[in-house]
Amino acid sequence: MIIRSPRSQHVAKPSARGGKLRAFAAAAFTGALLAGCQVGPDFVRPPPPAVGVYTPRKMPTRLDAGPGEAVQRVIGGQAIPAAWWQLFHSQALDRTVRLALADNPGIDSARATLAQAQQAVLLARGAGLPQLDLAATAERQQGPASILGQQPGRSLPLYNLYTVGPIASFSPDVFGATARRVEEQASLAQYRAFELAAAQLSVAGDVVTEAVTAASLRAQLDAAQEIVAGDDQNAALVQRKYAAGRTARSDVLLARSQLSNDRALLPPLRQQLAAAEDALAVLVGRFPAQGTPPAFALADFQLPAELPLAVPSALVRQRPDILAAEAQLHAASAAVGVASAQLYPDITLSATLGTSALTPGALFGSSGTVWSVLGGITAPIFHGGALRAQKREAIEALRAAEATYRQTVLQAFGQVADILRALDHDAHLVADEHEALDAARASLELQRASYAAGRSDVLHLLDAQRGDQQARMGYARAVAQRDLDSAQLLVAMGGGWTEARALCAGCEDAGPRSH
Repeated sequence: MIIRSPRSQHVAKPSARGGKLRAFAAAAFTGALLAGCQVGPDFVRPPPPAVGVYTPRKMPTRLDAGPGEAVQRVIGGQAIPAAWWQLFHSQALDRTVRLALADNPGIDSARATLAQAQQAVLLARGAGLPQLDLAATAERQQGPASILGQQPGRSLPLYNLYTVGPIASFSPDVFGATARRVEEQASLAQYRAFELAAAQLSVAGDVVTEAVTAASLRAQLDAAQEIVAGDDQNAALVQRKYAAGRTARSDVLLARSQLSNDRALLPPLRQQLAAAEDALAVLVGRFPAQGTPPAFALADFQLPAELPLAVPSALVRQRPDILAAEAQLHAASAAVGVASAQLYPDITLSATLGTSALTPGALFGSSGTVWSVLGGITAPIFHGGALRAQKREAIEALRAAEATYRQTVLQAFGQVADILRALDHDAHLVADEHEALDAARASLELQRASYAAGRSDVLHLLDAQRGDQQARMGYARAVAQRDLDSAQLLVAMGGGWTEARALCAGCEDAGPRSH
């Protein structure tokens, strides 16, 4: 239903014109006072989870991997530095991460999407402000002779009519539809800001992961090459003994077979290393053919001596993915308000002030002043149930957003719990692999000396060599895994999103309020 109460268009004196404009201003002010009535739910931030720990049993705060290995301490409540990767004390890693943060296309896309969302906030906010336009028309008309001050005749005179002047309009936000739209768009802008933070955190974590992986593969490759070099020595030793008639030809074949098997280890390791280096190139926004990333080695990384651990109640306030889910929840709540406001009347106020004349030269004369004031209200009566369905749809979307938020929090806590357990296991694994490596090296040296002296056969030597090979590989993987899980904990804590926090602060006041 549309109800309008227009005032007829007529020529007015300046004093009357001013009175009508004051009346329009008063009406607009009255509508603005009514704008405080916002329908729909007011968003309430979800409370922190009612849990005080991450794991069922208390995890050790001191992670000791045995003699000769670094000791780590997990410190609760300590702030995470923005450049958290610097805890590994690798300048090459720091340069690579910063290059990725500057040139990664995914981050650039997230940053542009945030800028787009901020403009959407301005667009929604502008709809609630008075609008002012300038209109000009030129018409060719045929009408009664009295319009031109002539006596009525048989033929209707033809004449030109020119009009120019401003048009002001305003829609009072009586039931808060515009305010809820602004709230929704601001929340979506916050979501985009946290998405940018998550992208930055993810890229930094991926760079560290690929760098440590490349270092681990390089260590395994070095170990495999040393093993192949040892196989060459063993094969030469067996060959000399065979030439001297002190061993059977089967020993020579066994030594050569072991050499071939160990050489087969090299191509897969080289391929995995190449894949890690290619992944690093892509992360920093480069084609693999455009350059070679730093040759990271495990010795380049210093295991962080202290690992910050946020208390559970603080984790939900510092992980970008949780905050992004919360912003989506806020936007869904505001959308319910927008849909609810559609069930209520909409008020429109407008006014025009201009001049009208039969010739362009007479447009700005005082005798041609024309004004009009219009107030209208549109109230929904029958829309086939569409408006109520739209509100129910928004409510269900809010419920879905609530479930998504809870799921995001649960997954975050599960990730932290897994990493804490992994760090404890990593320390034990490194200690065991270190001990196994020392034993394997000693055993190999003894077997080589024993075989050279003729006190043992080649099978014992090959078994010792195989044990040394497995120990070398296992130790390199264990050391790298400790670095990887340390980095994963720092990522899981949500470190390194200072830029996004500053950008998100701008989402609440995304620019000027006037056009």
